[in-house]
Formats: sequence, C-alpha cells, structure tokens
Amino acid sequence: MRCALAPEEQRRAQATLIAALLGFFVITLDAVVVNVALPTLAHDLSAGVDGLQWVVDGYTLMFGALLLSAGALVDRIGARRAFGMGLAVFVAASLACGWAPTLAMLIAARLAQGIGAAAMMPASMALIRQAYPDPIRRGQAVALWAMGGSVAATSGPVIGGWLVALDWRWIFFINLPVGLLTLAFLARTPASPCRPAPFDAMGQVTAVLAMGALIYGAIEAGVLGLGAAPVWSAFILALLALAAFVWSQRRGAHPMVPSDLLAPRNARISMAVGFTFMVGYFGLPFVMSLYLQQHRGLSAPQTGAAFLPMMLIGLVLTPFSARLVQRFGARPLIVTGLVSMAAGLAAVAALPASAPVPVIAALMVLVGLAGPLVAPPVTAVLLSSVPGALAGTASGVFNTSRQVGGALAVAVFGALLAQAPSFMAGLRISLLVAAGIALITAIMGMGLQPANTPAMAERT
Repeated sequence: MRCALAPEEQRRAQATLIAALLGFFVITLDAVVVNVALPTLAHDLSAGVDGLQWVVDGYTLMFGALLLSAGALVDRIGARRAFGMGLAVFVAASLACGWAPTLAMLIAARLAQGIGAAAMMPASMALIRQAYPDPIRRGQAVALWAMGGSVAATSGPVIGGWLVALDWRWIFFINLPVGLLTLAFLARTPASPCRPAPFDAMGQVTAVLAMGALIYGAIEAGVLGLGAAPVWSAFILALLALAAFVWSQRRGAHPMVPSDLLAPRNARISMAVGFTFMVGYFGLPFVMSLYLQQHRGLSAPQTGAAFLPMMLIGLVLTPFSARLVQRFGARPLIVTGLVSMAAGLAAVAALPASAPVPVIAALMVLVGLAGPLVAPPVTAVLLSSVPGALAGTASGVFNTSRQVGGALAVAVFGALLAQAPSFMAGLRISLLVAAGIALITAIMGMGLQPANTPAMAERT
C-alpha cells in the first residue's frame, strides 16, 4: 500500500529528487564531456598524450577511490550536508578548471572535481531514500535519477563538441549555472539525520595509493618506457599499497570491503564485469576522439555527433533493461552485451584508416549496445547476491571498480598510442586488447548463477 505524501512533503520530495538528478547529471557529464575537448586542450595548453590522460583520469581516479568511504561521510554528517559540500567543491573546482592557465592547474582542478563528485554520488541516493520512504515511489524516483545519468552520458559528447567550438573552458563553466540551480532545489530539502559510522582510514589511504600509483605507472610507461625507474617504482608502490590494503581489510575492525562481500561467485564475477566493461566503454571514446579530430580532421561538434548513435542506443534501451531481464534473464543479456562490445571494438580496429565516418559511428553502436545490456543487469545480479546489509557497500565497491577500469583503460591506451610505431597501430592494438578483455569477461559471465538457484538463495 502506498503512503500518500502531504502536499508540502510532496513538494519537498520533488525538490530533493530534482537536486539529486541534477547532481548526478553534472558528475556524469564531466566524466564524458572532456573527451571531445582533448585535441583542443593539447593545442592550447601544449599537452602531450600523457597530460591529456591525466585530464581524464584525474577526475575518474579521485571519484572512484573516494567512493569507498564516501558513504561513511554521508552517514556521519547527513546526506543533505554532504551533498551540499560535495557540490560546492565540485562547482569551485569546475571554475578552477575553466580558468586554469596551465595543464598542471587543470589536472589539479580535475582531481578536486573528483573529490566533490565522490561525496555527491552516495549522498544523492541517500537523499532520495530519505524523501521517498514508500518503496514503490522510491523505485520510480530512482529510475528518474538514473535517467539523469543516461541523458548526461548520451548528450555529453554533443554538448562538449558545441561548447568546445565556442571555447573549451565552457565545458567546465557550464557547471556553475547547473550547480546554482541544484543548490536552489537543495535548499528546499529537509535536513538529513546523522548517525555514527566507522571510517577505515588505513583502507582509504592505501586504496588511493594503490590506484594512483598504478595509473601513474601506466601513463608514464607511455612516455618513458616500461624499463624506466619511475615506472617500475610506481608499480612496486602500487603492489605494496595493494598488499597493505588487503591486510587492512582482513584485520581491520570496520573494513571498507568486508570478506563476506566477495564470497558469492556472482559477486566476484559482477565486480570483474563492472571493471572490464568500462575498459571498452571508457577507452573507446578516448582514442577515437583523438583519431577523429587529429587524423580525420573532424571538428569538435562533428566528433560529438559521431558518438551520438553509440550513446543514444543506451538512452533508448536502458528503460527496458528490467523488462528484458525478466524475460530473458540477466546472464544472457550480460554475455550478449559483452560479445557485442567485443565485436564492435574489433570491427572498428579492423577498419582502414580512410573508412567513412558514418561506418565508424555505426560500428560503435555495437559498443554502445553493451551499456543497457550489461550495466543494469550486472548491478542487479550483484545486489541480489549479497546480504541486504551489504548492499550499500557492494554498490560503492562496484562503482569504484568501474571507475578504476575506465581510468586504467585511458592510462594503458594512451601508453600504447605513445609507444606504438604509429597512431593507427596504437589505436588498433588498444581496441583489440579491449575486445579481447570483453570476450574473456563474456566467458566468465557464463558462470553467473540465476537468482533463483539454491546457491544464490543461501547467500542472500
């Protein structure tokens, strides 16, 4: 039975939903909008491929790494305050990005953007849960919130292309009016409750060190080569930090990644799928944006338009993902989506350098198709495979694995572009590597158990 909301409560709930949706929109937009601006940034800020990698990865790295403990911050200070603080940091960092006179300052501001986004993401979900206590209305609100991210992912390349045509700085300045509008709706949101929440400082520090050192080593390998001292030193640091992280999770009183979380096979496979899915989904726009503008002579708006079919397929099909899962099951959809991604990546890699742009755009749709076929079903599989008390933690770890997968793809693909004999050789190697990873993950996905199997029931 649905619980009717009083008119004033309904208005506040709607304001909360709009604030959460706008927040999710801008943090998703900033993860994708920058790709079409990369060639312009390279020219205006004298940036090499490694610098461009950090412009993309600086945001993704901090966003993903801090998601592990952002939930504890939301619980400690309340969702409304955490969302407002994160939004303030995000908007201020966006202005710093837009005004950045040098590449180093732009990268620093992108890191700060990621910090703000990490606080906003779990806070937005907590705000929706607070505003909609009825499960049915909450589900409807979450669906609308998710559409904000889908619209941002779809429109990001197009919006970015047109803004870059004016001035690349506008891809960051656009966050100011959206941020102010979000704050206006947030002001109408009731105060959020606070509760004590443990914070795993050791786990968070070692996680940031491990991820940061790994990404740094991969990026610098493209500049200095794998044998360079800074590169292997970074990889050693990443390995040591990872060992310390694992030790802290096993011995700590309040680990960020409890051992029970990864005990079910479905949970382990889902985490792997989330990581590897982003390798192709995030890595493809990075290399193809450089290719289409620097080697095919497309403008930024034309490049954005080339990505539109790939992104649009996700916007169209995502609302039907739940219905498709009910009809066909999650495993067939996930495997089909990963195979589609592998086929699309391999097909684009096999194209001649002079292939018509419409053909490239059509083949990239195969990669875009993986979005609605993989992301919602694998999230549902993950959440159904862990105890309810670990649902929030599982979501945080899953999203971290996705962000790290995307960041590592940009780092490795950039290194391959820099070290290959030619740009086209590096592009083809990058896409074929991503295709191989997607295909291997599809094989792993065949091991997913249906949600109604006894083994699954025992673990949930």
